[in-house]
Amino acid sequence: MMYIDKIESFAKQMQCEIKYRNEADGILVLENEQDGIHNLILGVAPPILIMEMYLFSFKEDNVHMFKALLQKNRDTLHGAFVLNEEGTKVLFRYTMQIEALDFNEFEGAINAVGLLLNEFAPNIIEYSKY
Repeated sequence: MMYIDKIESFAKQMQCEIKYRNEADGILVLENEQDGIHNLILGVAPPILIMEMYLFSFKEDNVHMFKALLQKNRDTLHGAFVLNEEGTKVLFRYTMQIEALDFNEFEGAINAVGLLLNEFAPNIIEYSKY
């Protein structure tokens, strides 16, 4: 079984909707509304799986926002808040080894992302106004 098929199978077991699939590039885009996950990009790049989700853009650098995101990263067990290459968007990014990835680990990662987003939603909404 190809890695992308394995990941898609796990996503379907979790009732995630596959919004986009590009086997050649190893890309899946998932939705899981019950967990607040929208347009979660999964990049299959052996030996790793990259999960990345756009959260918000900002117009000006804000030390308070950056500090709060870095402090939240410390509390986050899996993944981290990151900036895009241009430094204008905040994303959530999570990577894991794909070769031995099983359903329980995948499910835990998706659940962790959903929990973090729900827990930190008021802050994300506030920061998106900057």
